[in-house]
Amino acid sequence: MAPPEHPTPTAPSEHSQPPPPAVAKGKGKKKDDDDLSEEDQALKDQLDLYVLRSQDADPGVQKLALESMRQEIRSATSSMTSVPKPLKFLRPHYGTLKSYFETMPESELKKYMADILSVLALTMSIEGERESLKYRLLGSEGDIGSWGHEYVRNLAGEIAQEFQKRQDDDLPIDALMELVQQIISFHMKHNAEPEAVDLLMEVEDLDLLVEHVDTTNYKRACLYLTSSSKYLPAPDDMLALDIAYTIYMKFGDLASALRIALQLEKPMQYVKQVYTSTDDFLLKKQFSYIIARHGLAMEIDDEIAADDNDKEVLQEIVNNTKLSEGYLTLARDIEVMEPKSPEDIYKVHLIDGRGASSSLDSARQNLAATFVNAFVNAGFGQDKLMTAPSDSSSSGSSGNWLFKNKEHGKASAAASLGMILLWDTDSGLAQLDKYLHSNDTHVVAGALLGIGIVTCGVKNDCDPALAILMEYIGKDDSNIRIGAILGLGIAYAGSQKEELKMHLSAVLGDSQSPLEVLVFSAIALGLVFVGSCNEEIAQSIIFALMERSEAELAEPIIRLLPVALGLLYLGKQESVEATAEVSKTFDEKIGKYCDVTLMSLAYAGTGNVLKVQKLLGICSQHLEKGETHQGPAVLGIALIAMAEELGAEMAVRSLERLLQYGEQNIRRAVPLALGILCISNPKVNVMDTLSRLSHDADADVSMAAIISLGLIGAGTNNARIAGMLRNLSSYYYKEAAHLFCVRIAQGLVHLGKGLLTLSPYHSDRFLLSPMALGGLVTVLHACLDMKSTILGKYHYILYIIVLAMQPRMLLTVDEDLKPLSVPVRVGQAVDVVGQAGRPKTITGFQTHSTPVLLAAGERAELATEKYIPLTPVLEGFVILKKNPEYHEE
Repeated sequence: MAPPEHPTPTAPSEHSQPPPPAVAKGKGKKKDDDDLSEEDQALKDQLDLYVLRSQDADPGVQKLALESMRQEIRSATSSMTSVPKPLKFLRPHYGTLKSYFETMPESELKKYMADILSVLALTMSIEGERESLKYRLLGSEGDIGSWGHEYVRNLAGEIAQEFQKRQDDDLPIDALMELVQQIISFHMKHNAEPEAVDLLMEVEDLDLLVEHVDTTNYKRACLYLTSSSKYLPAPDDMLALDIAYTIYMKFGDLASALRIALQLEKPMQYVKQVYTSTDDFLLKKQFSYIIARHGLAMEIDDEIAADDNDKEVLQEIVNNTKLSEGYLTLARDIEVMEPKSPEDIYKVHLIDGRGASSSLDSARQNLAATFVNAFVNAGFGQDKLMTAPSDSSSSGSSGNWLFKNKEHGKASAAASLGMILLWDTDSGLAQLDKYLHSNDTHVVAGALLGIGIVTCGVKNDCDPALAILMEYIGKDDSNIRIGAILGLGIAYAGSQKEELKMHLSAVLGDSQSPLEVLVFSAIALGLVFVGSCNEEIAQSIIFALMERSEAELAEPIIRLLPVALGLLYLGKQESVEATAEVSKTFDEKIGKYCDVTLMSLAYAGTGNVLKVQKLLGICSQHLEKGETHQGPAVLGIALIAMAEELGAEMAVRSLERLLQYGEQNIRRAVPLALGILCISNPKVNVMDTLSRLSHDADADVSMAAIISLGLIGAGTNNARIAGMLRNLSSYYYKEAAHLFCVRIAQGLVHLGKGLLTLSPYHSDRFLLSPMALGGLVTVLHACLDMKSTILGKYHYILYIIVLAMQPRMLLTVDEDLKPLSVPVRVGQAVDVVGQAGRPKTITGFQTHSTPVLLAAGERAELATEKYIPLTPVLEGFVILKKNPEYHEE
């Protein structure tokens, strides 16, 4: 290997040249002079001369000297790691030039000098002096970009500090703002949108952005705005989104504007604006699909579509009537129409050794099978227990399965029919009708709940569910009342229907109502008015809470009242504060619980770090008395942190700590918190933690962990989780309660045969559906005390999870809304915010033909030029129009 080391005799001497100057910076000048190469020495002498001449008495000589100095500085190229040569050699003269500058008379020359000093200050000025900015403001108005990118960035940093200072001292900022204008236009021309946005956020003037963006960079600027809004404190985050909305509207990118409109405080006015700013009817159809997916209840009025037929078409899409059809199209394409029985899910034959425990506690086993069957065949319209034709064999008839369940079990069995016929209102109502005439109150109650489930998320102009269920609210039997009330809550979640407020508030205010009816009325109101901050309802729930006796406050079901109150403020941040103050005056048994629950729901999905810290603080207290408010605090951490990936990862780590050091009631909530944090997104580290906890010595911890395994794997058919659950079913074969949880989890993992998701986020994890989150929160809070809710007689609370069930599909349709198969690439989504150039947005993709399934964190893009999608985010229903510029090869 010897020869290559000395290719030419001069090489070693050349290579040994550069390092010394770097060392020489601080040591006297003598060392400096010796080690310079000839040209560097010449440059140095030249610059020394310029500095001398620039202090000459003759203005002409001065001007020439400054010009030359300026040329030298501008033409010098710097490497990444070192200071440009001219700036380095001018360092010793910085002081002299500064003091000379003070003596110069006002003139063009003085401004020239200021420009040069401003650039020199880049390397010379003392931290925090902001000299570069000072001289910039004294200097000539000229173009700042010509001094280079680094100079502009440094200025921007100094402006931010200076702005803060001037704000505090109430000094004028006009001069600064002019400079900001220049810097912004420089950044926007040079693809540095994130830096421009950052500077504008510092000087609190994001509106400036709107005039500086153009068609080439508006997308990147908006992407940065929307992504950073997740990390901004309260009023600023909405402001950033508002500006992004304005920019999208300015460039006519209406589908993107709509996504942001749905995220803003009062979406309706913005949504209207998006609709009315286009005449393209196809686009309006696409908007309607986005709104239907988000679950926004909206009337299509004359402003949006003048023609009655058009109005009807759009209203149908917004009402989600097409959902069932689209879902079944997907199911046929993937060939999973064949109904599955619970046995197909349990796969007992794969478990070694122990036999199935069919003889053990059969009523509870049948109840579990009812849920598994409902979850697995959700939305398919056929199964092997409830809808099997009765004539084929006497055992197959639906009536028989119904009566294999005991008392309240029958309610869940009847309601499961609603789940199987999910979203298919016509056939659902027809098939449930026969149970409404039963003599068994439980069956009637279940059928009423089923009617609510079947119409979940699908609206109808003639409101059949309302008409049927309203008759039963005032019945004597409290089971029937609960069925009807919960049915209404599920059917009209998020719709804010006034008549429901009237009737259900009446139930709340009636002192004769039994406690359980009260609680479910509150929950139904919470779901229907989710995130509405409705004061009247809040008042009625508060009064209902205040009037409860000691004995009633000790009932486990009472803990759902604060949840109902919290749902009204879901994600609405500060709006909750007045109500939270009132909750502090409650009986101590429920006061703290209420306070924590309200805070955690009001900040759900906001990523508010301060609130997470506060909740962690609550979790760190060691409590003597049997207080229960730490459970909701743990759930709250997960609900707040789920807003973005980074927060979610940090929350997982914090929850690990709570497991190690927390009290028992905290440990019971941790698995559920992990479940909501990674819902329908089986991350390996979380899966392992839950697997460990599912064998925990504490029964409540292990049951919560088992249910959470079902939640993180919900609708993914994840083989590893399915295997874990099978092993757990043999491990707990003697424990009826645990086995029930294992079954529920197995049903969740195979939710809709793997076509559904429970994630409340959609549209590239950007939009959060309040109804979906509301449903999940209610179920999780009920799971905080499983023995008295889900394992007791309130197991039908599990059906509230239907609010979060959505097909995880991409279905492309043509202009007549008929399914259209095109090739798409599906891969892991890549975060491209603020990256240079045009980076790929997905990685490790495969090409499939639509319809396709999208797993958590996946994104799709069209693999053909033949069509243009009408929305940038390919998810759910996407309308494609033909590309006029495309020519077949």
